[in-house]
Amino acid sequence: MDVRARTCEILSDLIAFPTVSSESNQALIAYAAGLLEECGAKVDLASSPCGTKANLFATLGPEMDGGILLSGHSDVVPVTDQEWSSDPFVMEERDGRLYGRGTCDMKGFIAACLAMAPTYATQVNARPMHFAFTYDEEIGCFGAQHLAVDLKARGLTPGVAIIGEPTEMRVIEGHKGCYEYSTHFHGLEGHGSAPDLGVNAVEYAVRYVAELLQLKQRLRAMAPAGSRFDPPWTTVNVGALQGGVAHNVIASKAQVDWEMRPVTASDADFVKTALRQLCDEELLPQMRQTYPQAEITLETIGEVAGLEPMDQNEARQIMAELTGANGADLVAFGTEAGIFQALGMDVVVCGPGSIAQAHKADEYLALDQLDQCLTVLQRLGRYL
Repeated sequence: MDVRARTCEILSDLIAFPTVSSESNQALIAYAAGLLEECGAKVDLASSPCGTKANLFATLGPEMDGGILLSGHSDVVPVTDQEWSSDPFVMEERDGRLYGRGTCDMKGFIAACLAMAPTYATQVNARPMHFAFTYDEEIGCFGAQHLAVDLKARGLTPGVAIIGEPTEMRVIEGHKGCYEYSTHFHGLEGHGSAPDLGVNAVEYAVRYVAELLQLKQRLRAMAPAGSRFDPPWTTVNVGALQGGVAHNVIASKAQVDWEMRPVTASDADFVKTALRQLCDEELLPQMRQTYPQAEITLETIGEVAGLEPMDQNEARQIMAELTGANGADLVAFGTEAGIFQALGMDVVVCGPGSIAQAHKADEYLALDQLDQCLTVLQRLGRYL
């Protein structure tokens, strides 16, 4: 069986595992572990804190620093309320495309890695090949963050990481981070006719939002010189403001859901420091004059580091050679790449399929994209 046919066979099996982020991925991970163990890989599985999900980290060759890591997430987004032309968890080939939930985001890349593993096992020498398949990327990159902790504990840092998100096999060297929060305000309920006897959580939440909007404007002027991002500055978005129960009741609770997409980690620190000062020096003291038990709490939904373009990047050099690309691009969507970069790896994002098909009904991976991916992965073997 040729490598494309084998990849399609594995991909069909992977699609049949309904690894929506709300469900377990353990059956898929066990399947991938079995294939890697068959070709001699040392496989480590790590359960999530909830015990229903798992990461896979596997190594062909010596377990040492400096190897090449191929990484992908095993979870997919839901199909609820989407109108599919076929069963989303049964892969179908039509008109040169492979249809199914996760075909491009990003089980196609995982299938290609698994199909290539037996070949890599014969090529690996002084430089190891690692595989990392994670959980819960779609809801906060929790699996990759868990894996980062495990790799630190083992003292193991691959030299190069290739994250196979769908980029149409373009080499991507940068994307912004994605930090999501909910800020909760706890005041004192009362009658609207006596505002001084209560602490209106909604009013303080509005002042918090006003600060976010001011920071949003200030960040425009802080865009790094020569930034290639679009837009070039760190963005802030207020997604929701909730609170109150009636027109004539002083609101005791409010919640602000917001996010920022930092260009640099220092921008994220700037925003969080400004908000903390606002709460500690203005809002909370005023709230507690009337109600000493008043609170403002920041809930971190997820902080996914961005991938910062680097002057020296071996992963970019390797993938530029293998793909024939003259340079590397930036993208707007987030990935797990920044988590691996923070560990000290040289990282790029490069994988088959288009992000335009991801998360939609009738998600597909074009066979010519899969062929391009397999060609690059076959060429990658020379670096082992």
